Amino acid sequence: MSPTIAQTLAEFAASHRDDVPEAVRTDAVGRLLDVVGNALAAREADGATEPAQVIHEVASRRGGLAEAGTLFGADRLPASAAALVNGTLAHALDFDDTHLPSVLHPSAAVVPAALAVAEAAKSSGPSLLAAVAVGDEVCNRLGLASYVPRLRNSSFFERGLHATSICGTVGAAVASAMLLGLSDKQISDAIGIAASMGAGLIEANRTGGTVKRIHCGWAAHAGVEAATYAAAGITGPPTVIEGRFGFLRAFLGDDQFPEEITKELGERWEVLRTVYKPYPSNHFTHPGIDCALALRARGISAADVVSAELGVAAAPLRTIGEPRPDKIRPRSGYHAKFSGPFAIATAMLGGGGLGVYLDDFTDAALTDPARLALAAKVTVVADPICDDEFPRAFSAVLRLTTDDGRTHEHRVHSSRGGPDHPLSAEDIETKFMLNATRVLPSPEAADVARRIRDLPAAPRVTSMLGQPAASRT
Repeated sequence: MSPTIAQTLAEFAASHRDDVPEAVRTDAVGRLLDVVGNALAAREADGATEPAQVIHEVASRRGGLAEAGTLFGADRLPASAAALVNGTLAHALDFDDTHLPSVLHPSAAVVPAALAVAEAAKSSGPSLLAAVAVGDEVCNRLGLASYVPRLRNSSFFERGLHATSICGTVGAAVASAMLLGLSDKQISDAIGIAASMGAGLIEANRTGGTVKRIHCGWAAHAGVEAATYAAAGITGPPTVIEGRFGFLRAFLGDDQFPEEITKELGERWEVLRTVYKPYPSNHFTHPGIDCALALRARGISAADVVSAELGVAAAPLRTIGEPRPDKIRPRSGYHAKFSGPFAIATAMLGGGGLGVYLDDFTDAALTDPARLALAAKVTVVADPICDDEFPRAFSAVLRLTTDDGRTHEHRVHSSRGGPDHPLSAEDIETKFMLNATRVLPSPEAADVARRIRDLPAAPRVTSMLGQPAASRT
């Protein structure tokens, strides 16, 4: 009999434990830099109800074996708990990478799981990088199986399911299983177990709530647990992906494309198509931000704007344009990250980082009457050109009418950081340092970056905030 999809993915993972192409290994270093930087910046958020702080406090209170460090500081927790904390931090700011056309964020679930297990298992740097690359690849390919050409969208998204947390659980399990040294059969079992653990709904994108910020933490946690259970003897169904009651049928119904999961597996690396975010907001807002920044650079002032029309693809419109009352007056700084009108206003009036930055999406920013007034002037509409381009690229057109009666237009066919305008290695390093130095002194942040860059030659993975392995006895 031909191997099942889970078995094929398991064989792929086992064959790449320490051997991935150089470009893929280099890419994994960038993924770690991005995730760790995003997670460190998320520590800065204050307030007793901040999700990452809540999760950290709960996990610390429960205690357990001191297996892996968290990015909150010096404390050490069981590997699955450390993955939960770090994964929540990694996704908390909505600053994490995005794969197209599946429109999911693989690294915020996979990297925290891999980091925790690598530290607990005393794995080498090359093993960690291979696990991150393969885990992200598995996550992305499961997401590809959901892309429906006729809808120009993911079936996960159409059903209100969070592909990131669902597929991310399986990717995290594969990465964890690789680092635990599991056999092909056990990695397949880990996939089978993890497929029963992935979950997530995206209604919070539309109307608020903080639960979405723990989705990647829970995926990382569940992935570590799934691999640990497989190592201990729990088994999973070999047909868990394509079976009658399996992953694809249960989550996607008839809108599934299983062949995409294994097509050119190992020859074409989808992880290399995963793009970085320059702005800390929902990726659908990015082309609009680019347009607003471009018009601002032309000398157009927010004070002169009478009305604005933001054209985007129909699928993103539902996330960043509806319901309109919530989008022109977001309920929180985090909720504002999913608002097209507020993103336009803050791009015209705020700024920092790589163009728009974390301070533009805080609760305090929502008290700025000028931003709220401008957001109320923005109407979000469906644009046919953007529809044609989505989701291979995120595009937008912004038309501003000023008080002199003129209309000013700017169109972006692929947002900054996207497939046609990728961030450079220098941009990724800059983003890391901007994020990390919000909570660490510059020399410490630079040391963390150096140790991540040194992972290809590291004999042992240690806590990102601990001492380098070479200095430990």
